[in-house]
Parts: sequence; structure tokens; C-alpha cells
Amino acid sequence: MSGSRAAAEEKGDFRQTVQVEVNECKENQNITRVSVSPVQATVLGKTAKVCLVPFSLSNYKLGQLKYLKTPLEKNSNYEVVCKKCKKTAIKKTCGRILTPRMEATSSKAEAMLQKSSLDVHTGSKKQHSDTVIFGVDMESSQDGDSDEDDTSSLDEFSELSPYERKRLKNISENANFFASLQLSESAARLREMIKKRQPPESKRKKPKKRENGTGCRRSMRLLKVDPSGEPLQVTPSPPTIVAKENPLLPSGPLEMTPESEDDNTELFKGFLQIWAKVNKTNRNNTKKELSNIKSYKANLNDMVISEDSVCKIVKGPIFSLALHPSENRTLVAAGAKFGQIGLWDLTQQPKEVGVYVFQPHTQPVSCLYFSPANPAHILSLSYDGTLRCGDFSRAVFEEVYRDERSSFSSFDFLSENAYSLIVGHWDGSMSLVDRRAPDTSYEKLNSSMSKIRTVHVHPVHRQYFMTAGLRDIHIYDARCLKPRGRKPLISFTEHTKSLASAYFSPLTGNRVVTTCADCNLRIFDSSCLSSHIPLLTTIRHNTITGKWLTRFQAVWDPKQEDCVIVGSMANPRRIEIFHETGKSVHSFFGEECLASVCSINTMHPTRYILAGGNSSGKVHVFMN
Repeated sequence: MSGSRAAAEEKGDFRQTVQVEVNECKENQNITRVSVSPVQATVLGKTAKVCLVPFSLSNYKLGQLKYLKTPLEKNSNYEVVCKKCKKTAIKKTCGRILTPRMEATSSKAEAMLQKSSLDVHTGSKKQHSDTVIFGVDMESSQDGDSDEDDTSSLDEFSELSPYERKRLKNISENANFFASLQLSESAARLREMIKKRQPPESKRKKPKKRENGTGCRRSMRLLKVDPSGEPLQVTPSPPTIVAKENPLLPSGPLEMTPESEDDNTELFKGFLQIWAKVNKTNRNNTKKELSNIKSYKANLNDMVISEDSVCKIVKGPIFSLALHPSENRTLVAAGAKFGQIGLWDLTQQPKEVGVYVFQPHTQPVSCLYFSPANPAHILSLSYDGTLRCGDFSRAVFEEVYRDERSSFSSFDFLSENAYSLIVGHWDGSMSLVDRRAPDTSYEKLNSSMSKIRTVHVHPVHRQYFMTAGLRDIHIYDARCLKPRGRKPLISFTEHTKSLASAYFSPLTGNRVVTTCADCNLRIFDSSCLSSHIPLLTTIRHNTITGKWLTRFQAVWDPKQEDCVIVGSMANPRRIEIFHETGKSVHSFFGEECLASVCSINTMHPTRYILAGGNSSGKVHVFMN
């Protein structure tokens, strides 16, 4: 009896040990029920098997099982019943196999474990001996391994530390989580959506030709077909010779021949004689005197324009104008963009008879002056790098200075006899030219400017001259120039945008007027040529002419050195005169005769005659 009781206690202790192991498995894996049927779960490429070993539940209830103090020994072997493979094997360390620290069990296994707990509870009521031992076997999911392999894998798994088991569990949970997100399928759908949203290539579809439809009507001349439908005979055209753009004219003197071939030679000879005789009648210039502003305004009010005083004398925009100083005849000279020089005698009627055009240059004629020593000579300077003198007495354009490597911008006379000149280049250099030498000697000098637009000599102290560049104005002394250049005596730095021109006042040179692209006319006090020249007046004036109009250049009236003449962009079109104080003195309107912008203007040195040139080659003359 005592032996049976001991055996029963031993059985009871064994049942308690099994129950404790089952409860531990439930607590660690949150499984509320245990299944008696084998369950397979895939964990990291391995298959987990739940195996059963019979044990007795007779005369015991589930709640009466107590925790066994001593766990199952490592050397105790149990028979593992595998219902799936129907094989037996001796498993060691059953207590460790039953531990629930397996890193991955599927939800299906958890459900089967819940069912097993119900089966265990039912078995306790039947009072028959069943022994249950849970085991887990890891086998490859790719091929069926033997029971020996399963046993070895279980042994290896049982030797893992808690940290490694937890790590494997985290890896399994992360893998299942990312698998549930279905990222690869979402990425594939996004790629398909992007491909569908790509716009088709925008290629212009060619219209389909109508086979039977009637096409548009085409010219038979373009089809090279005569009215009868027969093809025309095409005569081969002679090969075209491509000429250089703006080629230079040959060096040396050029004959003064007009461009129009229909002109009468006798009329042209008479025209030249008129210009040649002016030399005798106007050798002694009238003394220049400064009149008061009231009488000056009264004379300006008497100046009018008519249809006979408007004429187109050159082709293209006018870049320079000059009025002959004759007291008897009104003679106008205009330099055009394409190298032409037009001469117009307003005393002849009809007005077209007194117009002759010559071609001494190939590029814009930017500067045009009558010689102060011989009014029968007209000097012209062009962008093509040539400076010529037109002699009406000999009907020839002589070459004064030539530089094929540089482009000229402006010139002025350094002496009253017109023998020495100062020439400005677009690249910022200067040339001193002496016409008295047999071969016209010159000396090229470098300046401190990057570009020179205009050159003007002081009317009284002729050793000083002024150059206008991009945004700065410099005054030099011709006596102190060196080949390597010299710093200027005075510099103007008040301009914020590009300059168009700068000129001394005509009688005393005590004022300087500048035209700037910032829509301002500035007047400086140059009475004392020191290191600084003060700014007197700033006149607000629209100077933005745009691309197709010649730029404005404000010039002094040679009779009234305190008044400035400049074109205007205002409507109705006009030519304006401002006083040095900034006040408006007079505006020239022409109603129907003046309907365009006169960018270049000049005034007669002794008479009240004003000439304005526009960008289409027309000259407008106001006179009293």
C-alpha cells in the first residue's frame, strides 16, 4: 500500500511537472489552450512539430497539479510519438523541449494549442492513463529530413541562449510585418501608374494626304509649267559671288560721283561750283556775340517749317548732321548708317534737284564737320576706320587717315587751321593726326578708357579735349600725352548708365553737357579745369530711343552757349531747347511736316536755321 502510494505520488509529481511546463509555455507565449494534435509552423525556413507523449491524468484535476521542484533530468529519455511520420525517437531534455521560448509560432499553432487544453481537461474525467509530452522538432522546409536530423536540430535549438531566441523572434515578427505590408506589390502598382501617367511624345502629326480629294490651288509659275501643261525650260543662272560684308573701299582719293546714274552732268557741275564758291564769300566769319534770352526766344518763335524744307536725302538712319556756315545759301550735309553722305541745297527748286548722294564710306558716318579754315571742305569719319575730306573744288574725297585694324567713333580739330586732329577709337585708344606731313603722320595713344564714343576739343584752350566713354568722361591735355597713355586730368563719375555724348559750350567752354541713358541731361561747370568739376543742373528728359532709332545727342547752340538742343520722344513730335538752368526755352513743332523723332540736330553758327535728322534719312529744316 505504501509502495502503491509512493508510486502514485511519483506519478502525481510527474503530472505536476508536466502541468507546470505546460503552464510555463502558456505564460511565455500567451497561449491559453494546448492541442493534442501535431501542428506544423514554419519559422525561419524550419518546420516546427508539436509531438505528444502519453501520461496519466486519472484521479487528478487540472487545478491540483503543482509545480515540480526538480525538473526533468537531462538523461531521462522519452518516447516521442509522431503522428505525422509515425516514427519514434528518444528525445533528451524534455523539459527544455517543452519550454515555450520558441522564436516563431504561427497563429494556426496557437489555435491548435487552445484546442489541446480542452482535450486535456476532457481526458481527466475519463480516468484512463494517458501520458503526454510536448516536443518540438525543427526540420527543413525544402526537403524531408530524417528523424535523426530533426533530433540534431532540436538539440542545436535547445542550446540557444535567451538573447538569441529573442533575436530570432524579433526577426520573424519583422519579416511577417513587412510581408503583411505587401511593399513589393505596392511598388509594382506605383510603377505601372507612373508609366501610365507619362505624357505621350509631342510630335506634330503630319496631315494625311487625300488621295481622291482636291488639293489647294497652286501657281503654275511656281510649278514651272506653262498654261498648256508642258514644263518650262529652265535656263541655268550664273554662279553668284558672295561678297564680303561691308568691304573697305580702296585707299587713296575717290572721285566725287553721285550714286544716281540719271543725274545730268551739267547740273552736277553747277552744284559743285555753288559749293566751291562758298569758300570766297564766307572766308571771314561773323563775330559771335551772345544775345539775351528774350531776343533769342523771339528769333526762335519766327522759325517755321514747310513741305519744301523737308526732304529725304539718304537711305537709312542719319548718324551725323552739319550745316554749312554760308550766309547766302542754306546747305545741309548728312551722314547715313550705310556710309553715304547726302548734300542738299535748299535754295534750288524743286527740292529734289538740289540733293546729291555720295558713297565715300561703307559703314556709319558718325562724325561730319565743315572745315573751319576752308568751308569748301567737309571731313567725314566712319566706323570702317577711314577719315576722308571732300573737296568740292576738285570733286574728290581725299583720304586723311586710315586704320583697317580699328574702328573710329569721333574726331575734332585740335587747331583752327584744321591741320591737326584728335581721333577716338571704339576700343578706347586715340590718334593724333597731322595733315601737314606728306604722308599724314599720326601717333596712336592708349587711354584709360575701354571705349570712346565722342571726342570734343575746348573752344578756347585747344590743348584740352574731352572724351566720353561708357559711363565716364575724361579730360586730357594734348601736350602731356604719351604712347603708353596717361591718366586724365579730370574725370566725371556722376553717370549711372551708358553715355551718348559730351560737349563743351561753343564760345567759352565754361559748360559741359552730357547725354546719358538714365534719362537725364547733365550740365557741369567747367570754367575752372581743376581736379573736380561741379554739377550744376540735371534736366529730366526721355532719352530711351530703342533699337531702331539713333540715340539722342544734346548739343549746344553755337550762337547761344547757355542753351541746349535735343530731340524728344514726346507726342506730338518736337525738337526742344533747354536753358542751362533746366528751364524749357522753346519747342519746335511741325504739325504735319514733323511727324517723326529727330535724334540728331544741329544749328547754324550765325543764322537762325535748325536742321533735324530722323532714322529714315529725312532732314527737317526750321528757318525764319
